[in-house]
Amino acid sequence: MLELRPNCECCDRDLPYDSAEARICTFECTFCAPCVDGPLKGVCPNCGGGFAPRPIRPARLMAKYPASTKRVLKAEGCGAA
Repeated sequence: MLELRPNCECCDRDLPYDSAEARICTFECTFCAPCVDGPLKGVCPNCGGGFAPRPIRPARLMAKYPASTKRVLKAEGCGAA
């Protein structure tokens, strides 16, 4: 099951479970669309893979399967990508 991480690893922008701006790689590294399309140029800085829009979990399932609250942030930000 996807963790639905709450933020962009580069800019720390909030990405709620229903955000259409969230992008993930195959390892669930999570970034916002502006970082993916901009400084990251579509390549995950952690694994070198590509990105896809993160699926949106239906609100009715959030109580049983909540999103993660653990924020992950790259210390060097997007600039090192």
